[in-house]
Amino acid sequence: MSKRIVIVGAGAVGGYCGAHMARAGEDITFVDPWPDHVEHMRAHGLRVTHAAGVDAFTVPVKALHLTEVQRLSKEAPVDIAFVCMKSYDTAWATMLIRPYLASGGYVVSLQNCMNEEIVAGVVGWGRTLGCIASRILVELREPGHIHRNAGKAGAAHTVFRAGEVHGRITPRAEAVCRLVAHADSAKVTANLWGERWSKLVANSMYNGLSACTGLASGEVVQRDALRRFSIRLGSEAIRVGQAQGYQLEEIFHIAPELIARAGEGDAAALGDVEARLLAGHKGVAAEQRPSMAQDMIKGRRTEIDFLNGFVVAKGQESDIAAPANAALTDIVRKVERGVLPPDPRHITDLRLN
Repeated sequence: MSKRIVIVGAGAVGGYCGAHMARAGEDITFVDPWPDHVEHMRAHGLRVTHAAGVDAFTVPVKALHLTEVQRLSKEAPVDIAFVCMKSYDTAWATMLIRPYLASGGYVVSLQNCMNEEIVAGVVGWGRTLGCIASRILVELREPGHIHRNAGKAGAAHTVFRAGEVHGRITPRAEAVCRLVAHADSAKVTANLWGERWSKLVANSMYNGLSACTGLASGEVVQRDALRRFSIRLGSEAIRVGQAQGYQLEEIFHIAPELIARAGEGDAAALGDVEARLLAGHKGVAAEQRPSMAQDMIKGRRTEIDFLNGFVVAKGQESDIAAPANAALTDIVRKVERGVLPPDPRHITDLRLN
């Protein structure tokens, strides 16, 4: 018997993964707070497009608005709930779906940032799993339309990494892996926390920079000063993660230690990392913007406090300074509030020792 699956948050990641699951015949119900998006999905299905190499498709889906979630009480209990909301919405989104979980049901955080502890605070550690979406490059362009600013990664890059918080390989983690593998390459990881922090490093390097400068990801990579600042951001985040005891994985297919040394002034390491970052961005659509930059354009709250701000906070716990991350966090907050306009000079004019 197929599992009953609910995806709380039918935005870029949740919508992309859920559409592929539904297309593969899985029993999927979307829950989303945007009425226009819900109504469009009901009337026209969910459309998925890619920048290159993959045919567009539209799949009929079941979608509920937040105010309609109680309808789930009249259906079979939920076996797997994917929470795909912004980090600041994690607690209430998990609370929303908790009453409808089956006795053996569980919640999967398919989000940016480190949200498993928040999920566990609502449903317990025994009902909490994590799944990282690495370099998925998706956006919700309009109601009912998810676009991926690249093709499928396939064997060239493992996009999804699903795992238990305790690190053991379990049938539950394998089930989650099978589900997300409908969308792209996936694996079960025994190092969920290391994967999580590695993704946090990657997001910390580019999300806030794109958001506060107004530039697309490719423009950030191409500009020397911004690229080198992003490396410094990553270097600080890596050192904080190491101090926290995480076993970091590769970041953009680069060894964490190499990025850390590059950001600390090792000229040879810097040249190597810069060349890899420039080469690694080939094949990505020129207009691609990370999620925080998309949020900034839409006037939404950003996740800066859960990314670079989180790095700063955890660094303070370990007595490790993260001045570049602190500066970026402050700048993004000001741009978000409208105190500053988006501008690359916010970064290029910085003078950090």
